[in-house]
Amino acid sequence: MSYMPREKVLKNGDSIFKITLLAAKRAVELENGAKKLIETDSTKFSTIALEEIAQGKVRYRLKEEK
Repeated sequence: MSYMPREKVLKNGDSIFKITLLAAKRAVELENGAKKLIETDSTKFSTIALEEIAQGKVRYRLKEEK
C-alpha cells in the first residue's frame, strides 16, 4: 500500500481505529464492484479507500440510539 499521511486521513475523523474500519469496509465494497468516488491512478482497493476518505468522499456516521 502506498504511504498516506495520518494527518491527511484523520482530518475527516477523530479516531484512527474508526478510520481503519471505514477504509477496510470501503475497500471490500470496491472489490465487490462499487464505483470509485475519485479519480486516481491507484489500482489497490485499500489505497483507493484511504484516498476517498482523505478527500472527504467517504465518511462514517454513528448509529442513532433508540
